[in-house]
Amino acid sequence: MEVVKESEPNTTTMRKALLVINCIILSIGNCAGPLMMRLYFIHGGKRVWFSSWLETGGWPIILFPIACVHFYRSRTQPSSENKLFFMKPHLFIAAAVIGILTGLDDYLYAYGVARLPVSTSSLIIASQLAFTAGFAFVLVKQKFTSYSINAVFLLTIGSGVLAMHTSSDRPANESNREYVLGFLMTVGASALYGFILPLVELTYKKAKQEISYALVMEIQMVMCLFATGVCTIGMLVNNDFKVIPREAREYELGETKYYIVAICSAMIWQCFFLGAIGVIFCASSLLSGIIIAVLLPVTEILAVIFYNESFHAEKGVALALSLWGFLSYFYGEIKQSKENKPALETEMASVPNRQESV
Repeated sequence: MEVVKESEPNTTTMRKALLVINCIILSIGNCAGPLMMRLYFIHGGKRVWFSSWLETGGWPIILFPIACVHFYRSRTQPSSENKLFFMKPHLFIAAAVIGILTGLDDYLYAYGVARLPVSTSSLIIASQLAFTAGFAFVLVKQKFTSYSINAVFLLTIGSGVLAMHTSSDRPANESNREYVLGFLMTVGASALYGFILPLVELTYKKAKQEISYALVMEIQMVMCLFATGVCTIGMLVNNDFKVIPREAREYELGETKYYIVAICSAMIWQCFFLGAIGVIFCASSLLSGIIIAVLLPVTEILAVIFYNESFHAEKGVALALSLWGFLSYFYGEIKQSKENKPALETEMASVPNRQESV
């Protein structure tokens, strides 16, 4: 039974390390993704479906880590168990459905970014946390502590504070109709992705097989594959494939940089999606939503630095509230883990006693 005592802490440590790695990956994708997408639009890009396609079109990148895991397993497991893919049909179907929803969400989000400044679209996306919390409560019976409720409240208030200066961020030469439509599309994207995150967690819980991080990467690949399929259909209908070469030649930064922006955008968005579902695997959909929301002011600051967007006092207040909410959530998690640790140690210590009595 000593092995059990040692393996449990090792497993916990491994999961915590994986959580930190996925938080970093999510942070990179969440901050850089909107900036790269906006870079495409402000320098002459006009294809919304193509921009949507770039959000998930980099899915073949996931094949590399999956192949690495496969080669590792080939050395540590019998050949009979060494399969490249472990996903079963029902899990494949679930991932495909989520992928189709993600494709629709990609279009809604890209349309909003095309019409709104990064600062405005980001603050609207922050409302996703409220949708995530609500759907997590309904779909996966997410348990809320006073600390997590406080975090959701503070992050939502931070978004509200940012909303106080949205009127001054409206792009020049943009009609009121386009601005309102972009606003509504972004709200729709926020609500839909707030539903997708708990849906991924529900898929993990209902899967009739063990969920490993290798399987999480397979789910990510299938989701992005089907999302890319949806966007590809949109591009075909909209004749984007015929227009892209001409758009690249007319791009303000040059044709070469046009394709560099597209490739980098596709790679960065893979960080976002893999990080998001990785955090769900290691923790919960609520934490994934909180990390996305807490990075909102960071994206705002980066938009100010790179795109010269205005920075008002409200954005500084939102940054402080977001950090406060983030720290509140993690303080609650640390406190809860300390409370649960004595109970776990007592349970593990009682196992040898039961064995001796037998």
